[in-house]
This record gives sequence, C-alpha cells and structure tokens, in this order.
Amino acid sequence: MSTTVRREADSFLEQFERFERQAKHPSWVFPLRKAGIARFAELGFPTVDQEDWRFTNVAPIARLPFKPVLEPTGEAPAADAISRSPFGRLAAIRLVFINGHYTKELSSPPPPAEGITISSLAEALASNAPALEPRLGRYAAQESNAFAALNTAFFQDGAFIHVEAGRQLQRPVHLLYISTLKETGATFHPRNLIIAEENSRATIVESYAATQDSACFTNAVTELAAGESAVLEHIKFQDETRSAFHIAAIYARLGSHSNVVLHSIATGAKLSRNDIRTTLAGEGLECILNGLYLTGGSQLADHHMVVEHAEPNCRSHEYFNGILDGRSKGVFHGRILVRPAGQKTDAKQTNKNLLLSDEATVDTKPQLEIYADDVKCTHGATVGQLNEESIFYLRSRGIGAGRARRMLIHAFAGEILERIRHAPAREELSQRIWHHLEANPHLANSK
Repeated sequence: MSTTVRREADSFLEQFERFERQAKHPSWVFPLRKAGIARFAELGFPTVDQEDWRFTNVAPIARLPFKPVLEPTGEAPAADAISRSPFGRLAAIRLVFINGHYTKELSSPPPPAEGITISSLAEALASNAPALEPRLGRYAAQESNAFAALNTAFFQDGAFIHVEAGRQLQRPVHLLYISTLKETGATFHPRNLIIAEENSRATIVESYAATQDSACFTNAVTELAAGESAVLEHIKFQDETRSAFHIAAIYARLGSHSNVVLHSIATGAKLSRNDIRTTLAGEGLECILNGLYLTGGSQLADHHMVVEHAEPNCRSHEYFNGILDGRSKGVFHGRILVRPAGQKTDAKQTNKNLLLSDEATVDTKPQLEIYADDVKCTHGATVGQLNEESIFYLRSRGIGAGRARRMLIHAFAGEILERIRHAPAREELSQRIWHHLEANPHLANSK
C-alpha cells in the first residue's frame, strides 16, 4: 500500500474508531461496519490507474476534509421548500432526509398497512426489524468498490422499504435527500434497502438536492431485491449544486420473471458517479437501465454499469443519452456479462452523446463479456453534434434555425424520459429537464 493511501486510511480509521464507540445499532451491524472500514483501508480511494476509474479522477474528493455527519444537524428548510424541491408536489409517500438524517416533521409516512413497511433505516435498526439482518449488506459489492465499503462503515440512516408477497403500493415512495450545510467536506452516507417480494409492485423515487452551494460529499448506496414476478420501477434524480460531489451505487438482485426498470438522471454536482450493478438471478426476467446526464461548465458525470446474466431466457436493455456543454465531461462504461448458464440471453446496450460545444468531451466504453453460445447481444455508442440534415429539414418546413436546434435537443432528452412509466414523475422530470435546457445560453439565445 502506498504512503498516500496509508495516510488516507489512517485518518478514516481514527474517525471510525470514534464513531464505533458512540454507535447504538444492533450487535450484528458492527461486523458489517468493521468489514467495510477494513476493505476501504485496503483499497483506498480509486485512481485513474485503475481501469474502472480511468476517466474519472476522484482526487478532489480524496482531498476534502472528511467530516461525516453522524448526528442530525443544520437548519431544516421550510415546508414550502420541500414542495419546490424535486418531486416535492408528487402525490407520494414521502421520507425526507436533511443532511443524511430522517426528518419526521417534513415527511409524510404512510399509515400502518399489513405486509408493507416504509420507514427510515435508523428506525428499522432501532426496532431490529427481522427482515433487515439477512438482507442489509448482502447485495452491495464492497469488495471492489471503496466508496460502497466506506458507506457500509459509516452509514447512519436512509430508507427501508419492504413490500411483502402479493402486496402493491398504490402511491410511489419518494425519498428526498437535501443538503443544507455550508461546511466544506460535510459527508453524508445514505443507505437504502428496498425489498419487493414475489408478485409485489412498487415505484420508488430517489432524489438529491441542496440549498447551499458548498463542497459537500454524498456517498449513497441503494440495495434492491426483486422477488419472482415482482414489478418495480426505481427513479433516481441527482440535482445537487455544482460545488458538490456525488458518488452513488445501486446493487440490484432480480428474481425470475420479474420486471424491473432503473432510471438514473443526473444534472447536478461538480463530479458525480453512478455505479449500477444488476444480477439477473432468475429465468425469464426483463431489466431496463435507462439514463440521462446533462452537464455544463466543468462538470463531470460518470455512469458505470454491469448487467450480469446469470440465468437463461432473460432480457436486458440499456439506454443512456448525454447532453454536454462547456468544458464538461461525460463517462459511460457499460458491461454486459453473460455467465455460462445465461443461454437465450437477449441484451442490448446503447449510449448516445450530444456535444453542444467544441470543448465538451465524452469517454464511452460499451462492452460485451459472453461465456454462453446461444445469445443475442448488441452494443453501440455515438458521439456527435446536432444533425445538420435534421436542422435543414425543419427549416424547410418554416421553422427557424434556433427553434429547430431546441426541438432536436429536447427530443434527444425525451428519448430517455419517455421510458419512465409513472406518468406524474415523468411529467415533472420532463418539465425540469426542459427548464434546465432552456437555461443553457446556447438555447436561450436561439430564436
């Protein structure tokens, strides 16, 4: 281990020792935490010498003072600020987390219902909910992800959602994470555990926002398990400020004949990375990964995915579009992994990028890794500017050049947004993306 990595590890170990003495979680949680900090100490922060991080330099995060927010702190925003935040007006069951901690007075939890548990993770740990111990930490692959290991060591709160067999959520669950701290290096470790048992149905919306333009750091992990024939849609929207840092991971294990759609929309943060790993662990299931990233200035947005086909007769489709301006950078790394048992796999992977400036860049790396001989797998990537022939076609119909550009850019984003199944969430995201794009000078000045 290098001297730099050792110095980093020592600092985090000291923080962990102090935290461990104060933590009050069930005894079975402590081995998880110890394994997490030990793995982080071994791995250290990833560097650009590692293939999976070749295009994303996290040195600015490593240089931040590490200040984990272990207790509720900071001023909570007014109730009307919640309604103005992403999905704040969505008719939903809402759990609000301020600086990583559940805030009951701003939330709208559901009334008790048989077979459905929706609570903060801290509350579930305090009551030692029986579904937690065999599930928490089971899916997150911290052995190769230093940030996931760090989250396991330091997580305090998050959401626990358990939909038992045959149950359906009539309304979506909205998990709203808001940062209000000005302190550089303030660090939040949200941990979400979502369990949808066989023949259940649920929609989960996970959103991140901030009220202060500070160099805070969100390090989130969501573990998701879908049982046989479960139907689940998960929408993640990251819109933190352009001084913030956001690292997140979603680990999903999907059962036979389930139908799961995961959306990742990223517009905020100075540097963001979303790791999505899905294990297709049953026959005959369908999984869709769908994403959109919009960057400007000096932002960097990275999506890194592995879809593992471990059983036969499964379908997976990945659709990711990026719209980049200024000196910003996009990264897409997608890998379809077909195990020997994954016969009759049908997998598709597409990454398309639209560059609005000469200085914007994209590194895209779609991959296929196949160990079965009866599969149908395709992948592809495109990087370019607006199609001049399409602009000419619209202008020939009497549409001005500026308006033609705007129509094409909105349509490019709409390819992704239209796949969101929950109509109210889709409509709100469409409006937010519309306003985000219209605020771009390249569009706002185009008539």
